[in-house]
Amino acid sequence: MNSRINKIFDFTSDVDVIIIKNGVDPFIDPNFYYITGLYHGLFEGCIAVLYSDGRVDLYVSSLEAEIANESGYDIAIYKDQRELKELIKRDIKESSIGVNYSTLLYRDYKFISSIFPDARLIDVSSAFIKARMIKEKEEIENIRKACEIADEVMKTIPDIVERGISEDELAAEIVYRLLKKGASEPAFTPIISFGERTSKPHYTHSSNRLKENDFILCDFGARYNGYCSDMTRTFVYGTASDKQRNMYTTVFEAQRIGFKEIKPGIPASQVDKVVREFIDSTIFSDGFIHATGHAIGLSVHDDGVGFNSNCNEILQENMVLTVEPGIYIPGFGGVRIEDDILITKDGLELLTNSPRELIEI
Repeated sequence: MNSRINKIFDFTSDVDVIIIKNGVDPFIDPNFYYITGLYHGLFEGCIAVLYSDGRVDLYVSSLEAEIANESGYDIAIYKDQRELKELIKRDIKESSIGVNYSTLLYRDYKFISSIFPDARLIDVSSAFIKARMIKEKEEIENIRKACEIADEVMKTIPDIVERGISEDELAAEIVYRLLKKGASEPAFTPIISFGERTSKPHYTHSSNRLKENDFILCDFGARYNGYCSDMTRTFVYGTASDKQRNMYTTVFEAQRIGFKEIKPGIPASQVDKVVREFIDSTIFSDGFIHATGHAIGLSVHDDGVGFNSNCNEILQENMVLTVEPGIYIPGFGGVRIEDDILITKDGLELLTNSPRELIEI
């Protein structure tokens, strides 16, 4: 992990040391895992101290000591936050301290400030964002495996659904299959919707039951060694109407246009532009209500780059993002097709490969 720490310090200035303090679940800083590789365990309240020479010192609670001892890092074990405070005060004498403001809880900011009342606390969150945008080989392999797991489960959806199944029941079956295939957990709460509820992009699931000719929208991902996948497919239970088929064909073509545009050296916003212009040229011009895609990694929505109108970050090899155009009509339904892609030197590699053509179940 030394190369990651060196990369983070390359994006900072005037910082002697960086402190990452985890909150408590769900306010866990993914950067703690990024620089330690400790993907098992919560490490709530624990601290990682990063030095510019690539060293990492860990301060972990006795709850996490056994896992941390396997890491090979220098480790100090504390019983409570008072003892943690004393250890940090004893070991760190630097006057310029980097902290990650983007995930730091206010109470933890006060905790660090109380230890170093005379030090400068400098926000280094942008350094972590920039470092994590370009994925290393190990990260790509973890994402690739997370995509394979989600792909395998997505391919079984036509075999699972039946008339009268509820969204809750389908979501539960998907989570079970993700875990059975090797995921540590779902990457996020699955979005499983039927019928007119598919028009709500961030709907989760409920007791709503499947009816003939409903849309079925399944948006889920796997987490593997801390890394996420995120994919969506939309099916029709029964026979698709002309309107449903037209919506699907439009989204399918929009995604194909997006794929064709992606390559290193262009601004991320350009991909959103061409996809949006195509959908806006159709009868569904008011139906595309979100960005074309987002970065993915330790977080299902990684920061720094995304296929949206406001992001002019230049695409680079080994970035990993989603491509997910959609059309949503309130009271009728929605269609989204979402895949994870790796940017290569020549274009892209599709990491998710479940069938994209409309499937009528």
